[in-house]
Amino acid sequence: MLKKALHPSYPALRQGAKAFLGYLCDRDLPGKHWRYWRSTLSHPNLGYAAFDAAFAGLPEGIQQHRRYFEQDARGYGEKAFHVMWCSLFREFAPEHFLEIGVYRGQILSLVALLQKERGMRQRVTGISPFTNAGDERSLYPHLDYEADVRSHFRHFGLDDPTLVKACSVERPAEATIAGTEWDCVYIDGSHDYEAVRHDWEMCSKAVKEGGVIVLDDAGLYTGFRALHDYYPFRGHEGPSRVAREADRTQFELILQVGHNLVFRKLPAPPRR
Repeated sequence: MLKKALHPSYPALRQGAKAFLGYLCDRDLPGKHWRYWRSTLSHPNLGYAAFDAAFAGLPEGIQQHRRYFEQDARGYGEKAFHVMWCSLFREFAPEHFLEIGVYRGQILSLVALLQKERGMRQRVTGISPFTNAGDERSLYPHLDYEADVRSHFRHFGLDDPTLVKACSVERPAEATIAGTEWDCVYIDGSHDYEAVRHDWEMCSKAVKEGGVIVLDDAGLYTGFRALHDYYPFRGHEGPSRVAREADRTQFELILQVGHNLVFRKLPAPPRR
């Protein structure tokens, strides 16, 4: 039913999704696989369907991770996003990962789990107030969020993450962002435009050339369309506006999965 709703021509969608799944599962494809992701930009609903369908082909441990966070509303997002992160990790294998706006640690622990499975040192950092403070768009339950996140890392046998208890506009957070050359940054903090703009400007300077920034809730000004009501969710005005304003001489949009947009930092032009 998901695929039928995503496209008026179900046979064409099924064929396209099958081809896309073949790419995702083909470990022997030469070259940089992200170059094949452009179809998600021109056909974002088809791309979403392919990523959603590919979840069943993920390793069992990764599927269990998602199911764990689905229980008791430990995490938001969609199954397609786990496929997205696995694809990004396969492609870029980030050694230094930063998440701005940690809820209960779903993505932070997923990246640490992928690092662990690859035999890499687990280097994940999360910046968040770790309170139930929301914004004009979101409300959260009362919880000791920092302890909660660490408990989920222990559940999966992961090393303790680096957690910075601060809003991203505060000095400890800004020092953390600026203090490392990040391979991958996930911006999922406040949905208010000025806050997202601040996060983008800080992170765009700190991510290394060839590294990626994933901007959450940013799909309003793309061709992605919800199936029914608000699912899959298309995003918020603040992040979507920042995505639209991103300097394309510095960042290339390489992938869209639902309301997640992935930007790759381009090499600086040679000096004359």
